[in-house]
Amino acid sequence: MILYVRFRLEPMHEALLPHLMGLLGQFTPVVEAAPPDAALADVRGAVRYFGRGPAELAALIRVRALALYGVECAIGAGPNPLLARMAARDAAPGRTLVVDDPEAFLRDKPVAALHGVGPATARTLCSYGLDSAGRVAAAPLAVLQRILGARAGREVWERARGVDRTAVVPNAASRSVAAERAFDRDELDRDRQRRALLSLAGELGARMRGEEQVCRSLTLTVRYADRSATVRTRALREPTAHSVDLAATAYALHEALGLQRARVRALALRAEGLMPAEQAAHQLSFDPADEKARRLEAVADRARARFGPGIIGPGSLAA
Repeated sequence: MILYVRFRLEPMHEALLPHLMGLLGQFTPVVEAAPPDAALADVRGAVRYFGRGPAELAALIRVRALALYGVECAIGAGPNPLLARMAARDAAPGRTLVVDDPEAFLRDKPVAALHGVGPATARTLCSYGLDSAGRVAAAPLAVLQRILGARAGREVWERARGVDRTAVVPNAASRSVAAERAFDRDELDRDRQRRALLSLAGELGARMRGEEQVCRSLTLTVRYADRSATVRTRALREPTAHSVDLAATAYALHEALGLQRARVRALALRAEGLMPAEQAAHQLSFDPADEKARRLEAVADRARARFGPGIIGPGSLAA
């Protein structure tokens, strides 16, 4: 049985995730982080060892997370990561949803609820009348493959039947890295919001370069005064850890939201699709300004490594 634990972390509290991972490690060594606010835990051995069912183990995890860290969580339990993740999405905060009958659980779910099925794929399937997981599961595999292609068709067809071949990988390498800024007061000034984005892009870039990684996409999360949030993702032209490119993409995402008098409480950037820098292709540029910026960036990284992260930064961020 797999648990998908979705922690309700407030802005700026993502640093608690390693501690919460340690909490899960008290029940099972097979724990995989799912940043920024969730984790997968394979508790099949724990069920036998503790003599408790998945719902009882989930209740203990919820109580300890709340008592030790003040973090409420929703937990989904299922025979594989796919069903556990979907169950956690449906579970109310402070509750556990256990999937005992995958077919009944999935039958009436909209096809867009299947993990990995994006809006474009969902629209395509709906145009053929395959608007629910049950209808997709009942359709012949060959039909799905003609609509979506051989590989994608099989993946969607299997997911609609509750089949997930992935496993929980303990200590899996991080696939993303994030940074967040919370304002002292609800921020209306777009220039100050852009300054925060510039700072976040610089922080992410420095962290990735320090670990010799690059990212394929960037996600912007804007949290508002009413606790709602807007999330937008954009793929980068090429995998990069160059702070200038990250900042330009962050600005574009921010502008696309068209925020006018929105009261912004916090901004977060997440670099996703991490990969080793040595495996990434870089388009050579004949722009001397670009090459100069990259050389200066390398010098700044060495200065930060020696004297601390705050020793050097963009002049526009100087207070």
